[in-house]
Amino acid sequence: MEGVELLKELSEAFGLSGYEGDVADILKKHFGSRVTVSHDRIGSVIARKDGTSERPKIMFSAHMDEIGFMVKDITKEGFIKFLPIGGWWPGNVPGMKVWIRTSKGSLVPGVVGLKPIHELTPEEKKKLPDVKDMYIDVGVTKGFDPREKLGVRPGDPVVPAGTYERMANGDLLMGKAWDDRVGCALLVSLLDNLKDVKHPNTVYLVGSVQEEVGLRGARTSAFAVEPDIGFALDVSICRDTPGNESDAGEKLGGGAGILVYDSTMIPHVKLRNYVCDLAEANKIPYHLASIKGGYDTGTIHLTKYGVPCLALGVPTRYIHSGASVISLEDYNNILKLITLIVKNFNDDMLQKILE
Repeated sequence: MEGVELLKELSEAFGLSGYEGDVADILKKHFGSRVTVSHDRIGSVIARKDGTSERPKIMFSAHMDEIGFMVKDITKEGFIKFLPIGGWWPGNVPGMKVWIRTSKGSLVPGVVGLKPIHELTPEEKKKLPDVKDMYIDVGVTKGFDPREKLGVRPGDPVVPAGTYERMANGDLLMGKAWDDRVGCALLVSLLDNLKDVKHPNTVYLVGSVQEEVGLRGARTSAFAVEPDIGFALDVSICRDTPGNESDAGEKLGGGAGILVYDSTMIPHVKLRNYVCDLAEANKIPYHLASIKGGYDTGTIHLTKYGVPCLALGVPTRYIHSGASVISLEDYNNILKLITLIVKNFNDDMLQKILE
């Protein structure tokens, strides 16, 4: 399936915050000549798809970066100390396989190490490990210096070495960096759906940079686009695993996650209601969701004198880890919803929302 291959390609791409070039190249390859592509000055990709009217301008933003690490220092023995980039829970890190990309572009495999459990004191066993006590082992032995042998140096980016897998339940896809390569894939799939469609607006498909470290690319790209309305296409939290509410609506198979709250933005109520009504009228499953983190819309909605914004999330298990899980059915339902938004949102609707 073409959509599944796109998801695989994006999931497995290397793209730490500040090092999103590989992901940007994938997006531009799939956008092709169907759109006009420009960039902001820190690396975000801005693709414009013209409709029958210049306004309203609709911005869909998906961040290209993934969480990971950065080489901080190398011990005299050759072990690599690192900094977390993005929000990591320390319990997810020890034992993780990783890739380090050197300044020459080569990929070096490694594993995150920690003091052996049998050598921990009873008090140490009672608390989470600290990232500062962890290190990356790239195959160090006496006389093997990763600086000399591999070209590893401080500042080199590091990402989890997870691979894409279609699970035994064929609807579920496991991979690294669904946050937010699933949103990046939606940008391409939306463009595919708009082939030969005369939509009454202009669409901007934005692959933003450095979301995980402060929503930075969304700020600069929104300044360039000056949208009339904006959407973040991202992940939302699943609460359907042990330790959560078993009957929670935020689950795999729960349809489109329509965010009612995150720490960076209270969504525009009229825009949210419009999207909910559109989903209900077209029998697209959805649920209302919230998250303690933030989305690109956290900065987009503050552009100039304000932009009505809404975040839409694909329900995802185990975000901010080495591997997470999504449902292809949920992906397709969000794709249906954003396609309908583009087909129907005209200047009259914009004025109603702005009243």
